[in-house]
Amino acid sequence: MKLKITGPAIPNIPWQPKPAGNPDVVWRYDANPVIGRRPLPRVTGIFNSAVVPFEGKFIGVFRTEGMDRVPHLHVGRSSDGFKFTFEPSPIEFKCDDPEVRKQEYAYDPRVTPVDGEFYVTWCNGYHGPTIGIARTKDFVHFEQLENAFLPYNRNGVLFPRKFNGKFLMLSRPSDTGTRRLATSLSARALTWSIGASTATSWVAAGRGGRAPRSAPALADRDERRLAALSIMA
Repeated sequence: MKLKITGPAIPNIPWQPKPAGNPDVVWRYDANPVIGRRPLPRVTGIFNSAVVPFEGKFIGVFRTEGMDRVPHLHVGRSSDGFKFTFEPSPIEFKCDDPEVRKQEYAYDPRVTPVDGEFYVTWCNGYHGPTIGIARTKDFVHFEQLENAFLPYNRNGVLFPRKFNGKFLMLSRPSDTGTRRLATSLSARALTWSIGASTATSWVAAGRGGRAPRSAPALADRDERRLAALSIMA
């Protein structure tokens, strides 16, 4: 079986050859974990990284938990994709609207490049879990946008290109008994419309999914199929 990744070349991508006799499509690096449990003072754990190539190196957004057990987001940098250094303070999102800036907690980040900017989505604590959105060009300054939805929603995943000029997001409406992945469209990543959904189990359908490297051309003909097509992403 041949696998093909459609996207820009990453000549320095961290890679370890598949062990002999391993039948799996994806295999674990034998020196895991590459990041220790406490990479920063007064951090009790680090989880759920979202790493992208950046200026010939690698950069990402990581969930940490402090001594108070409240999750936060930190920027991490690496020259080789194995050894990371982390900003000691959580990301300070900038927003002129104090209501939008409210944040009880932040976890499960995703980072997706779209049209020359990097969009960060995460589970944002705002009267319950919803999807926060911010954008950056340098991973130093982050502009926070309006939350994508009212609670309850998690696991927002943006596609790395637009469809008919619009952003496309997969999300998982949660905490209300639903087990669906929903597709949503937005012209400027500011307001979102909930569209089609698939009634598959979110446990099997990518509960911890990351932004897909590309979307199939079929999506332009029928965006509703993306929910099903990206389950394996």
